[in-house]
Amino acid sequence: MASQNIYILGIESSCDDTAAAVLHNGKILSNIIATQEVHQQYGGVVPELASRAHQQNIVPVIHQAIARANIDKKDVSAIAFTRGPGLMGSLLVGTSFAKSLSLGLGIPLIEVNHMQAHILAHFIEEENFKKPSFPFLALTISGGHTQIVKVSNYFDMEVIGETTDDAVGEAFDKSAKILGLPYPGGPLIDKYAKEGNPKAFPFPNPKVSGLNFSFSGFKTSVLYFVQKQTKENPDFIAENLKDICASIQFSIVRILMDKLKKAVKQTGINQIAIAGGVSANSGIRNALMDAEKRYGWNCFIPKFEYTTDNAAMIAIAGHYKYLEEDFSDYSITAQARYKF
Repeated sequence: MASQNIYILGIESSCDDTAAAVLHNGKILSNIIATQEVHQQYGGVVPELASRAHQQNIVPVIHQAIARANIDKKDVSAIAFTRGPGLMGSLLVGTSFAKSLSLGLGIPLIEVNHMQAHILAHFIEEENFKKPSFPFLALTISGGHTQIVKVSNYFDMEVIGETTDDAVGEAFDKSAKILGLPYPGGPLIDKYAKEGNPKAFPFPNPKVSGLNFSFSGFKTSVLYFVQKQTKENPDFIAENLKDICASIQFSIVRILMDKLKKAVKQTGINQIAIAGGVSANSGIRNALMDAEKRYGWNCFIPKFEYTTDNAAMIAIAGHYKYLEEDFSDYSITAQARYKF
């Protein structure tokens, strides 16, 4: 089967991005994403609006992905789709469409775990990007997840540490909201942090046992700090925005890196890959590159376009499942909570 021409159509609809990609023998031919700007006015993703937008976007996005790949839909070997985790309404749109298209074309259907796919994005064929070898540790960081995963092979993954409450992406976005920055605020904190003093304002490092994380108390500490300072000086945020952002980012990156160092010590694995939307953060990327030099780690940072939700990562996960002939039947349903 490995010698065949394998074309995988990947479909991603777990949150507020409708995405489709075509992969040929591990190489991306197209990767189309339709973002939903409607949520910005609400300061976060509104599930009902997200699922409606997916219904509007899914046909043109898939059509464009196939056209951009310069293939006919009859060339597609299998359809891979995000089964979960994610927003139920959004997942249902992608799942239903994938099942219908698979049935209509008479080709295999492959369900994919969204978080596994983030990790497997490292195996997309890209020039000048090295791939991790097994075993490695993956730090998966997004708006909904914060995990340290021991990856033994493509589908043998064990979560050895995770957040006990809020995810790191939420900590970035909620901190940004406290500062009056628009949604999504995480990238704006990263932007302003580059010009600020990371040690201007100290924030606490949550004490959590083992390799687990907690960001609930961190968000509260940012809120109380800003409330106290603005009470004394109403212009405090405007006068110190860059330093506040740099201090928040420095503290969050320190929390992540402290747990990674602990995980490396416990497992003896010094190959580290990052995945998920927050892995686009420059502070985290810089910290990992520094760790390579300082601790002798071998770090893997994905191409920027494969960090946020995209269908290329769903397609590569589908590719490896296709090689194993790990197919789904049409009774399969979406799962908002889907552990691996």
